[in-house]
Amino acid sequence: MTSPSSPSLLEVCHLSKSYGIVPVLHDISFCIQPGQIIGLIGENGAGKSTLAKCLNGLEKVTDGTIAIEGKPILHNNVHLARRLGIITIPQEFDLENDLSVAANIFLGRERVNALGFLKTREMNHLAESYLNQLDCHLNPATPVRELGVAEKQFVEIAKALSQQCRILILDEPTTVLNREEVERLFRVMRQLRAQGATLLFVSHKLHEVREICDRIIILRDGHLVGDTPIAEVDEAEMARRMVGRELRELYPPKSSPPLDAPVLLQVDGLSSQPILHEVSFSLRRGEILGFAGLLGAGRTELAECLYGLRPTTSGQILLDGKVRHFPSPASAVAAGISYLSEDRQGSGILPTFSIAANTTLASLKKYCHPFLSRRQENLQASHYIRTFSIKADGPSQPLSELSGGNQQKVAIAKGLDTEPRLFIFDEPTRGIDISAKSEIYRFIHQLLERGIACIFISSDIEELLGMCPRIAVMHEGHLAGILEGDALTEENIMLLATGQPLMTSPL
Repeated sequence: MTSPSSPSLLEVCHLSKSYGIVPVLHDISFCIQPGQIIGLIGENGAGKSTLAKCLNGLEKVTDGTIAIEGKPILHNNVHLARRLGIITIPQEFDLENDLSVAANIFLGRERVNALGFLKTREMNHLAESYLNQLDCHLNPATPVRELGVAEKQFVEIAKALSQQCRILILDEPTTVLNREEVERLFRVMRQLRAQGATLLFVSHKLHEVREICDRIIILRDGHLVGDTPIAEVDEAEMARRMVGRELRELYPPKSSPPLDAPVLLQVDGLSSQPILHEVSFSLRRGEILGFAGLLGAGRTELAECLYGLRPTTSGQILLDGKVRHFPSPASAVAAGISYLSEDRQGSGILPTFSIAANTTLASLKKYCHPFLSRRQENLQASHYIRTFSIKADGPSQPLSELSGGNQQKVAIAKGLDTEPRLFIFDEPTRGIDISAKSEIYRFIHQLLERGIACIFISSDIEELLGMCPRIAVMHEGHLAGILEGDALTEENIMLLATGQPLMTSPL
């Protein structure tokens, strides 16, 4: 790692940013030397993404300066920032679904021959080499719309690797990755650091920040409240500085429904070829069942079958003992099923719509008498803003103006507004800070106490162990086992997730 006496690669001096009369960043100053990995942490709405956008030219600073090797960047914009080597892996995917993996990686920088025709074979070969660095073996000719969320994340990372970057900003890059995939990314990050690149790692996962970063910069309510070597702070101190107070226990006490609680959901031999194969499990009222598994294991596909987003080829779904068929999400909602998608921007919310409009997307009939009651809609949205501590000006504010974590809270409110009996959460804490995570966990716990059953899909094993008395583990489209009691350990989860047998059967 470069010594602190090395000249600064990036220098931010008294940077402030306001949207109209609303200040977001206040007098931020820090320096970064080449060959460092810097953690940028803070609660949702603290200003992390805004700061990143000021650095990469997506937003113009209101006051202050940004300098590269002592030279101020005047009139910064995206194209200038890229020429200077400032590259961003965004929190929300910036991919064209109808184009191939390779076409997305080289979008705007296409390789062409002397006649102006695309060098498709060359771009495919190069794209494959960048993906191989990540140990991600995708066909570069595959359309992006056919990829899962984690695969799309690796395409974004490969796109960044394909550019000459001196400063790489990674905005929540691990939120949809499991531990094995995170290790792949960290290997690449360490290689880039060894080559002299500077990396700004924006994350809510404090244990990952401690593992990979050399220093951390901490924001709270748009103010710089910490800039320190990582060795000088533990996770508890990082969390305290982020929120300005001591946090309660992260996870609520685990709870199981009474033994005589009726079975709400029974899944028997459910298949959706060629991905899902004969999955069977049951779920009682007021019970939470976790789902673990590696990329492509079939967790999300199972959720999509239960919600009417994906057709089933065999097997059956029983709700309250009655066989049900869900040809569409509307039919699942009518039966009392809500689904929080892992792809928030792709299928969870409409960013250009207001908070109120997003909240009632799936429950609009409740507010039509017969015409839409905007007043009632706004009152309900205001209720959720208070309940989830959503940082917003009011129910009419466009969702695009909120931080990613606050957008996620609105997506959860949308699912809750349909008054579900079964709530399927797919990566519910993606892009959520540690304080908001605690709020979400307690909200889910409250649902269980009300008798609502929950399916909890997560790539974070620690999160699954903290929330779920039972965890189902998927492997290559099959249910490899259901763990509970003494068998419920991280080691056993990983054994089943990788197709390895246990000493004793978990089923």
